[in-house]
Amino acid sequence: MGVTAFVTTRAAGTFGLATGTPEVDAEAMARWAALQTELVADGVPHLTSARQVHESTVLTHDGVALAAGLHRHEGADGHLLLGPGALAVTVADCVPVLLAHPDGTVAAVHAGWRGVAGGILEVAIRAFARAGRAAEDLRMHLGPAICGRCYEVGPDVYERLTGWQTTRPRQVDLRALLAEQGKALGVRRWAASAECTRCDNRLFFSHRAGDEGRQIAVIARPLA
Repeated sequence: MGVTAFVTTRAAGTFGLATGTPEVDAEAMARWAALQTELVADGVPHLTSARQVHESTVLTHDGVALAAGLHRHEGADGHLLLGPGALAVTVADCVPVLLAHPDGTVAAVHAGWRGVAGGILEVAIRAFARAGRAAEDLRMHLGPAICGRCYEVGPDVYERLTGWQTTRPRQVDLRALLAEQGKALGVRRWAASAECTRCDNRLFFSHRAGDEGRQIAVIARPLA
């Protein structure tokens, strides 16, 4: 397949953009540019990301048609890539979902509670299906995110996520919900990172811990 994937850590610095602080944004943009340079050295011609909006839009990109360099889109929380290149989603407690087909087709999804409730994983898997890649052939990885012990939500959010009613805040595990959704959609091979962004806050940025920084999850396919 020739696909590689990774998640940056706090040590790499924040990749969050549009913070309102020009110096922080400039430093983050420099990190994106440096990462792109490293990917090019590994045979990956371009890197695609988006300004995320906590919804369920998944964009499909033609990796062969894309020009070399950085590509930034507006208002999307997932990407499917047909051909060589790299995809990145920005996270800090939300779940980075990385998907790959044996032929090298890849996807990256940013799944917060709204994305999980809104079915963004199903949108991504259906995008694979439209491209002729069946769910049962996919590999799915759920990256570092806030764990079920640390993630507490109110009654309305809990009902939207689980379908169960409650009168008080409850804990919920987004990775477990995504794993169940994936299996229901036909995904047979999946794994999940053990790390929690809140429990392992010295390693990762966590919104619930008060961090403004963001790490990125990247999945890449080099030129043949």
